[in-house]
Amino acid sequence: MQFHHHGYVSTDPRIQPAATNGNVWSPKFPEELDVLIVGAGPAGMITAAQLSMFENVRTRIVDLRAGRLEIGRADGLQSRSLETFQAFGFAHRVAHEAYHIQAMNFWSPDPENPDNIIRTARTEDDPQGISEFPHVIMNQARVIDYFDEFMRFSPTRLQPDYGIEFVSLEVDRSDTAGEYPITVNLRRRAEAGAVVDDADAEHRDAGGGTGEDFVVRCKYVVGADGARSDVRKAIGRSLSGAQANHAWGVVDMLAVSDFPDIHTKCAISSKNGSILHIPREGGHLFRCYVDLGEVPEGSRGEVRKTTVDEAIARANEILHPYSLDVKEVVWYSVYEVGHRLTDDFDDVADNDSACDPRVFIMGDACHTHSAKAGQGMNVSMQDGFNLAWKLGHVVDGRAPKELLRTYSSERQVAAQNLIDFDREWSSQMAKKPEDFGSPQELADFYCAKQEFAAGFLTDYDESMITGNHEHQALAAGFPIGRRFKSAEAIRIADDVTQHIGHQHSADGRWRIYVFADEAAPGVEGSAVEQWAAWWASDDSPRQRHQLPGGDQASIFDAKVIYRQAFDTFDVQCAPAAFRPTVGRYGLHDIECIYGTGRGTDIFAARGIAPEGAVVVVRPDQYVAHVLPLEATRELAEFFAGNLVNRAA
Repeated sequence: MQFHHHGYVSTDPRIQPAATNGNVWSPKFPEELDVLIVGAGPAGMITAAQLSMFENVRTRIVDLRAGRLEIGRADGLQSRSLETFQAFGFAHRVAHEAYHIQAMNFWSPDPENPDNIIRTARTEDDPQGISEFPHVIMNQARVIDYFDEFMRFSPTRLQPDYGIEFVSLEVDRSDTAGEYPITVNLRRRAEAGAVVDDADAEHRDAGGGTGEDFVVRCKYVVGADGARSDVRKAIGRSLSGAQANHAWGVVDMLAVSDFPDIHTKCAISSKNGSILHIPREGGHLFRCYVDLGEVPEGSRGEVRKTTVDEAIARANEILHPYSLDVKEVVWYSVYEVGHRLTDDFDDVADNDSACDPRVFIMGDACHTHSAKAGQGMNVSMQDGFNLAWKLGHVVDGRAPKELLRTYSSERQVAAQNLIDFDREWSSQMAKKPEDFGSPQELADFYCAKQEFAAGFLTDYDESMITGNHEHQALAAGFPIGRRFKSAEAIRIADDVTQHIGHQHSADGRWRIYVFADEAAPGVEGSAVEQWAAWWASDDSPRQRHQLPGGDQASIFDAKVIYRQAFDTFDVQCAPAAFRPTVGRYGLHDIECIYGTGRGTDIFAARGIAPEGAVVVVRPDQYVAHVLPLEATRELAEFFAGNLVNRAA
């Protein structure tokens, strides 16, 4: 993390200077907003956290709850989420606090005594080394806490407004609508309902203690308000898809048990049903997803009346000959597996090219599925990360409004892929032991799907922010449309080995990685020297799209990686374009120049061609383009299609 570029800082360096334009959170709710976010779950909070970094974007996030979430139903954090947290500066803190999944064990009936279960398979969680980040378990309330802290430390000092209920909205699409075309009706709840999470939302009193009603006018609204989303209903969207046909009881508990894998993730299949067993952070707490069986059609939620004692009794039957002596139930819920999706994730139909989207939905508001695959919170946060930087760019005048159309087109496909995966996994988990071809079948399925489950198979199609694959062979290890898979190089300024992707912070900037050809640094006329001269010229995207009053790195973070060993050259050998001036003092950022050595060879690890390559990465960490070093015109045209020309 870089700091001191605006002057000496003696306090916590994570606390950034407050916005100087007055756009800082205050208890008084504004009458006009750029972005209103409804729902302070993980999806809403990552959206707010990213937007809090845009000083010129007035954002508020409201939630029905009276205050901080204490118990949340989501707990699984895939490697892709930790990778995302790295951009927000707290991946290492989550990793320290969370339970790390190193293995998943599988239990099935003992062939010699089917009343008992035995361990039939042990699987490593990430045998292929998909990511340097771990797969962990941690309460979603703590994830929200970390985003909350990030927001409060941001320039806008953003924080959630609790106890505020979304009532309705209306979008004025007339020619006289003005700058704030959305009218939103909100209500301060005099007695905020104790709504802990969406699983309990159906039990809330819609009135909940009526308070003050007030109106806010907005440019954009984001509905992150759960499966029963009022924002979704307000724009006429509805969830559709397969209804539930299987029910599970979810119990977070502290218990004494003789089950030998009590602190290992397990899939347990017995003659009495199934359990997905997940240890939780702290070394003692664990969660059991207990199979409650098929849900008869037309049962109208009868299974939801299953008591926690009945679920625990069922768990003991499944675990035989082992047992659970439950000392405390921390949280309990019953859910029925359903896979449902909305037709669009915004308020504009796909075939309506005349309208720009104004209202967006994300997370459970637009896609629902089971919790057993551990994907819900993870995918929902990627919804938010995808949308937030786009809203920030459009409202801040960096990008055209057309950019916002890419949210629904990109994330709906990702959600459909998740539902397809979850349908398979749920079916596998619900099988009876005799329906498996072998005791190893479930373990084999789990291993085969690990890369998808880790969050790394999202693949965005060609668009205004994702290029074509014509030059993919120049950087085969950085697939266009996929997340940027980091690798190590050595920073020349201080000889420190760094994962270059870990320097990608959630600041809304594009990343450009210039992988050099075989010429040494400083060789006159080399491909890198020519590229850098163009990048520093008035014709480059850096100059055309630079923010008014912004420094040379305000829109782009450009780094160069040389093939030569780190101890064979110094930072002055690299072109000045890779030492941009930053901050009010115009200091030189010399941490943008890398080499190889100490056993690191990012060129071999990521399949970089001998002639080098330019790899462009979006603000949400997805690879946008791969181009030859000499393709400066193509690079300029790419950014001209998704950024506003400030030099015009």
